[in-house]
Amino acid sequence: MDSILFDVAFVTCDAEKFRSLFTEDAEFYHDVVGASYGAEVWTLEGCPRDDGVQRVLVPGSLEVFPMADYGAIQMGEHRFIEDGAETSTIARFVHLWRREDDTWRIARVLSYDHQPVPR
Repeated sequence: MDSILFDVAFVTCDAEKFRSLFTEDAEFYHDVVGASYGAEVWTLEGCPRDDGVQRVLVPGSLEVFPMADYGAIQMGEHRFIEDGAETSTIARFVHLWRREDDTWRIARVLSYDHQPVPR
């Protein structure tokens, strides 16, 4: 689901598919930007690809843990690389996925520890 989420958000920029990956009551907590809720979370604003930004999962960092009677907790680290920039940004993330029948949707997101790092 991680690759689907970030492909939709950063490569294909498919707003409808992006929306389908979140619960109605989704919450997003970002250490730099702050908190957002509902439609603020699941509405895709623009396409990072068009601004030369790509997201790369840090190899070996992704961990997923089942959560009984709910879904799963996913955590890892990723880099955001911007064309022409001397540094990139590395950050940690936690996604709380809710399973409804055979559908997985993100209910909560934590995005934190954003740090500039050499490219």
